[in-house]
Amino acid sequence: MAFGQQAGPPASARQIQELLALLQEAGHTDFRDARGPMGFTQRQGAGKFTRDEAAALIERLQDAAPDEDAKPVARLSAAAKALGRVPTEELAAELQRRGWIVIEP
Repeated sequence: MAFGQQAGPPASARQIQELLALLQEAGHTDFRDARGPMGFTQRQGAGKFTRDEAAALIERLQDAAPDEDAKPVARLSAAAKALGRVPTEELAAELQRRGWIVIEP
């Protein structure tokens, strides 16, 4: 088998559409966006899957589907993550410097 080639028949268009819909429900925009978090290869990041790969991923994503009652988890941006590491006193001082009123709970 040549480098980057699929090891089996390609997934059907229906499988690809279902897989993309499940990935979007999980918070990804497309296959490339899901590549790192899902552990996709470069070929899979381009939306090319074998039937078996697609079936296994669809099953995995359906099993991991959130409950109806569960609240969606918000993804933190890099800036929000960085702000989480700033001590509260420094953050309050910077907000006050910018003209905000800071009240302690």
